[in-house]
Amino acid sequence: MMEAVATIPPFERFYVEHRDRVFGFLVRRVGRDRADDAFQETFLRALKSYESLAHAGNLRAWVFTIAARVAVDDFRKRRPTAAEHESVVEDSRPAYAELEHLAGGLPPKERAAVVLRYGYDLEYSDIAVALGSSEEAARQATSSGIRRLRRKGVTL
Repeated sequence: MMEAVATIPPFERFYVEHRDRVFGFLVRRVGRDRADDAFQETFLRALKSYESLAHAGNLRAWVFTIAARVAVDDFRKRRPTAAEHESVVEDSRPAYAELEHLAGGLPPKERAAVVLRYGYDLEYSDIAVALGSSEEAARQATSSGIRRLRRKGVTL
């Protein structure tokens, strides 16, 4: 059977539907003083890739993933450099990038929940907003994803 593919709404409608929650999320992640810039960067990135989206299956999770990446980028910019402190040893890939690769075989909601929780260290309430679900459903999706990964021999 063919699945119904949701059509992508005009960007303006997408923006109006998600702007308040994304801004609130960014205030919690980067602080009120930096949230405006992070908000603008989030929607600029979204606009640049909006036309290339294949479907509108979960636009909320998509835009929250972008916002989470903007928050991580903001944190990295503000982080003290190695010259200011002891030398910093970094892994070859950030945790969220490694998780995206490991969680690639999971169903979309579980994959998003696992990456947002363990890659971006988001609270379940923020994951729930990103997934458009309850906090309990976000916990369940994360837990289910972790169980599937463990059955495959992946440990986090």
